[in-house]
Amino acid sequence: MNYKVSLKEEYKERIVPTLMKEFGYKSVMQVPKLEKIVINQGLGIAVADKKIIDTAINELTAITGQKAVPTYSRKDISNFKLRKKMPIGVRVTLRRDRMYEFLERLIRIALPRIRDFKGLDSKLDGKGNYTLGIEEQIIFPEVHIDTISRLLGMNITFVTTAPTDEEGYALLKEFGLPFKNEKKQ
Repeated sequence: MNYKVSLKEEYKERIVPTLMKEFGYKSVMQVPKLEKIVINQGLGIAVADKKIIDTAINELTAITGQKAVPTYSRKDISNFKLRKKMPIGVRVTLRRDRMYEFLERLIRIALPRIRDFKGLDSKLDGKGNYTLGIEEQIIFPEVHIDTISRLLGMNITFVTTAPTDEEGYALLKEFGLPFKNEKKQ
């Protein structure tokens, strides 16, 4: 793969010096970086229809460019007609170039396609990581509206090496994630 990801270059050339200045890091190794992006779809409705898992795997594979894998239930829950080791979701973990490529498509193409989009909430998890919930998979151009059987949501988790929420927020903001307004402490 000889395609250079522009967000990766931008991280090295612009974001690292900006964050070093902002937080007073003494070494480039202290600057937080994006470790991985995990895309997860919980499909509880797949208990009734097994084809939903196959469809979700194909859609998530098309969106990310990497093969999605099913996730399985860990125990029996009779109220939900759930048996141990039944497929109940789909997930993909992106790293390196594919991660930057997906992030670029998410920021520049997919998020602007959300109807009435006012920005992302700026609530991180306390360890510098951020999870974004998307309600419809049709915001991605790789998913053809004619072929989908039902609208499925997904969670996209950005895992960073940032020790605090403030540093993680600054990193993701520099990458171009459109947060609503300034972070509330």
